[in-house]
Amino acid sequence: MSRVWLVRHGPTHAKTMIGWTDRPADLSDAAALDRLGAALPEAAEVVSSDLSRAVATADRIGGTRARRSHREELREIHFGAWEDRSFAEIDAETPGEIRAFWETPGAVRAPGGESWDDLTARVTAGIDTELERGAEDLIVVCHFGAILTQVQRALDLTAQAAFRMKIDPLSVTLLERHGSGWSVGFVNRLP
Repeated sequence: MSRVWLVRHGPTHAKTMIGWTDRPADLSDAAALDRLGAALPEAAEVVSSDLSRAVATADRIGGTRARRSHREELREIHFGAWEDRSFAEIDAETPGEIRAFWETPGAVRAPGGESWDDLTARVTAGIDTELERGAEDLIVVCHFGAILTQVQRALDLTAQAAFRMKIDPLSVTLLERHGSGWSVGFVNRLP
């Protein structure tokens, strides 16, 4: 059995769609970060998305844990032409497109960006590659969408059902892989 501890990076306070936009995380809540680091298994290895908000969060909570190389596959969804723009701004220009993207996730793609299905395939491949390297416990510091793709996978949910779930900054979601199957220990726990 392998346990995957999915950690969402620290807050960015952005009010825009910042998939691949490289905004830093606010890591000023030292007590929350200390609690988070203490709640994770000490013998686990740590891997993160290569975006700075995930890297900095992983660095801060990593402690003495072994660190793996950052992975582009663990990034948030790429919003393409919608990057760093507000929902209201995009909705005013192309209401049908952005509403379809959020209301019927799956194959709908942001202009010049990714679909939910693209994100799911990318993150799943990255997680599976890291698990193949071995580790009973693996801490993965990544993003809202990336975490939801793996919860969707473990619970065999539709994309719409996964989208309804909440994943807070600095929360932990625990997934367990048993052979070829998955189970969920918990979702969105704040230590």
